[in-house]
Amino acid sequence: MRLTRQTNYAIRILMYCAANDGRLSRVPEIAAAYSLSELFLFKILQPLVENGLIETVRGRKGGIRLGKPAAEITLFDAVRVTEDNFAMAECFEDGATECPLVDSCALNEALRKALGAFFEVLEGYTIADLVAARPSIRSLLGIEAMEVAASA
Repeated sequence: MRLTRQTNYAIRILMYCAANDGRLSRVPEIAAAYSLSELFLFKILQPLVENGLIETVRGRKGGIRLGKPAAEITLFDAVRVTEDNFAMAECFEDGATECPLVDSCALNEALRKALGAFFEVLEGYTIADLVAARPSIRSLLGIEAMEVAASA
């Protein structure tokens, strides 16, 4: 299974906000950190906001931040709201009735178990785990440099 680019960057947005220690993060800063367009990030934000993983603050000094603590957001939460389809094979898709084995196929059963194991692993990791695993993440994302510049 391959996650979409949208899911990859949704997780990275969550990591950025977690590394920013609850302060408001601005989309242009996140876009610059990951070398992405702001438009692409705004598209990714929509499902994260709709599902309470990110909250927005409007206004001149507005921005985004995590909708709940990083320790309560699992990788599965992010994947679930950003991926459209978890079909690992054509026969997993709705309406796929061409195969006579669809209801009793051993391959179908094996792939379902594999997908379940994949989801279980994702449930075992939180955004806080990902940020804590790299103590230098704030520096790598340029957050520390922005704080220094803002205080000068």
